[in-house]
Amino acid sequence: MTLPPTEQLHPDANKLDPQDLVASARALVEGQIAAATSARGALAAIARGAAAMAQSIRAGGTLHYVAAGSSGLMAAADAQELGGTFSIPSDQLCIHMAGGLPTGVEMPGGAEDEADGLEDALSTLQPTDTIIAVSASGSTRYTMIACNIARSHGATVIGIANNAGSPLLEGADIPILLATPPELVSGSTRMGAGTAQKIALNMLSSLMALQLGHIHGGMMVNLRADNDKLRARATGIVARIAEVDAETAKQALDAANGDVKPAVLIAARGMSPTDAMATLNASGGVLKSTLEQEI
Repeated sequence: MTLPPTEQLHPDANKLDPQDLVASARALVEGQIAAATSARGALAAIARGAAAMAQSIRAGGTLHYVAAGSSGLMAAADAQELGGTFSIPSDQLCIHMAGGLPTGVEMPGGAEDEADGLEDALSTLQPTDTIIAVSASGSTRYTMIACNIARSHGATVIGIANNAGSPLLEGADIPILLATPPELVSGSTRMGAGTAQKIALNMLSSLMALQLGHIHGGMMVNLRADNDKLRARATGIVARIAEVDAETAKQALDAANGDVKPAVLIAARGMSPTDAMATLNASGGVLKSTLEQEI
């Protein structure tokens, strides 16, 4: 029986030598680089997934991240960044990890075969929701059960897996295959597979934010400025886009209650906060569109 790629032995595994840590490090980094390039083969699928996620957010739906083990950590890391980075409301984000998110150093390994409580946790799924299901093998029981529940509720399923032809990819509405090579440490999918998963998740959420108008010229114009670092970043963003000095940018941000996009219009166009918000709402929150309009 042929093993799936995530369980096969890497041809360079013998380069891991306890007597030569530099050579071992070289083998490991090359393995990570090779894994990272797998996302290049999934660009169209990732773009489709991002569009589905953006549609869910626009429609008031929820993004549900579902995974187990190290895939669960990758998924949770992405979900937990979306509030601070792009101000995605917390009630539109949900993480379902087998055994629950770990609070210590122990990972609940056996939990990926269990699904107690999953039916209840997903009972409120709507057709406007999107499931982002992640599994290196593409066959993790917890993740597969969640996907079956999602389909029964009419939710869109994005499946991310590292083995071609796996059940998760076969059953997903939007399958994303990350065809990573075997692991340098055989079966340790926290390594190459996990790296590729994190890259794909980063791309999905960033492209979603781009379509929602939360990225402008490579800047996070929908960030939540809730600490000194982010307030300084927000001031810099407003100053750069509106082409004003820092003090003017800060005043505009204060007038806009810290919201970057209306602050740009206040600083650049002299709009009132009310008019700035109305103009943004009319353009679906896309700053580029409002700046291109004739005054």
